[in-house]
Amino acid sequence: QGQLLESGGGLVQPGGSLRLSCAASGFTFSSYAMAWFRQAPGKESEFVAHIRWSPDLTYYGDSVKGRFTIARDNAQNTVYLQMNGLKPEDTAVYFCAAHSGRGIFTYLDAYEYRGQGTQVTVSS
Repeated sequence: QGQLLESGGGLVQPGGSLRLSCAASGFTFSSYAMAWFRQAPGKESEFVAHIRWSPDLTYYGDSVKGRFTIARDNAQNTVYLQMNGLKPEDTAVYFCAAHSGRGIFTYLDAYEYRGQGTQVTVSS
């Protein structure tokens, strides 16, 4: 059974940076596309970023494009989310997800595995 464990969340001031990590186990990580989603209180989950098997094939949600960077290390079975220029509206629980399909999926139901998430709070 696949498992995903996020870390790296916390409290940061507006304009600051954070780097989230997601460690995968129980499935062949290098064969799965990975994504980050986020969910703020009272809102639906929002697609943040997607990376396919090759580190060069990335895709971002409009609200984070140019500020966030997704990356993966297949040797470490880990996917990262570097977040720069953070804004209060980025406050949410961030979680990673994995799917074995060929497409780029921006809806969570398409993913076979998801983690529990890590809280990111952007506030002064």
